[in-house]
Amino acid sequence: MRVNRILLSASLVVVALVLQVSVLARLHLPGAVPDLLLLTVLGLALVYGHVGGALVGFGAGLLADLAPPADHAAGRYALVLCVIGYLAGLAKPENGRLRSATGAMAVVVVAAVGTTLLYAGVGALVGDTAARHVGLPGLLFTAALYDLLLAPFVVPAVMALARRAENDPLAETNSADQKPDISSGWLSGGTGLRIGGQRNGLRVKAARARMARAGRIKGVKRL
Repeated sequence: MRVNRILLSASLVVVALVLQVSVLARLHLPGAVPDLLLLTVLGLALVYGHVGGALVGFGAGLLADLAPPADHAAGRYALVLCVIGYLAGLAKPENGRLRSATGAMAVVVVAAVGTTLLYAGVGALVGDTAARHVGLPGLLFTAALYDLLLAPFVVPAVMALARRAENDPLAETNSADQKPDISSGWLSGGTGLRIGGQRNGLRVKAARARMARAGRIKGVKRL
């Protein structure tokens, strides 16, 4: 990853984690906690693609695993966000812009549900059965609901910052599209048209010379 990508991603991940731990986790909402870190990873993955999304997701998840008050095995959330970041990066729009909010909202819902299921699945593999006692269906519903309500305020802002850090690749693409075609430039400024113009000029000169000669011959005959 580029240096500007690393710096921006690290800054956004740290800010999202601090806000999630110090603010959102203390709201004591029923069910799941709004996952601001997940939304940040999704916004970056939709700009950087699947490889960048996987790297950002792994780094963000590992930071969340090590930051207090984490009470689970280190690497658990890193694995989950790495997979989610990779899959979200596959949905990166070709032109760099989302055509509609429907696709982005679908990505958020699928990511929220997938994150909860993967986290619970990995927990079951390592012997953590807390999700069974809390109630998995309730966690799935509240996670999707909270993230869906928070997404319009987070994902577009993260994507806009990521594009600016990339020195506005959309503008570069548009400017590249507006550049003249090489073939058209070659035809307009190449030697082919010049040679053709020279040939036409020579033909005109030859015709004038013939007319002048014919006039002279007629004058001689009249004399």
